[in-house]
Amino acid sequence: MKRKFDWHLAGYVLTGMVLLAVLGGCGKAGGKADINARPSEQEDQTISRAEADAENEEETAESKEEGVVFEGQDVEGNTFSSDVFAESKITMINVWATYCNPCLSEMPGLGELAEEYEPADFQIIGIISDVQEGADDRALEYVSELIEQTGADYPHLLLNESLYRGLLTEVSAVPTTFFLNEKGEILDVVIGAMKKSAWEEKINTLLGK
Repeated sequence: MKRKFDWHLAGYVLTGMVLLAVLGGCGKAGGKADINARPSEQEDQTISRAEADAENEEETAESKEEGVVFEGQDVEGNTFSSDVFAESKITMINVWATYCNPCLSEMPGLGELAEEYEPADFQIIGIISDVQEGADDRALEYVSELIEQTGADYPHLLLNESLYRGLLTEVSAVPTTFFLNEKGEILDVVIGAMKKSAWEEKINTLLGK
């Protein structure tokens, strides 16, 4: 029998994410984000698991043992699963929220990156942490508007049980960005927004490995 997902628990977790995100520089939940904002020098001071100490490196090694598995739907109702990882050498999963200014400020650059690389080498997938599958039309229209205005023309998945359990249980702030290989193994995790040039450098480094 399939276990029923505890959305109340997820709600508490996401509430914690909101509080941490606000402390980390994201806009206040419930407010309208400024899509014209740009990542500041402070926001570029991100936390990368690849650059962490030995304890965090050990945690990274453990996360690589099994690939991420998920099923979900994007804003347009298209079905996605972890099989998508096999389509590119490197997949960038960017977890964002509609209230988060740093998230939205880096999305134009991410949209450009999605177009500049060959799909067989690199792809981007967004996860909207504060909008769930089954959301009403008003919420979906708002999300679609933000995606269009930021030029982030790549798939954006709605939060569900599978994504939450498969990837988001360790997310404590937005934006959080994962890099995965073709097997769905996590190669690196970055907490915070970065400029396009910084993302490009990281992508090229991962592709060169």
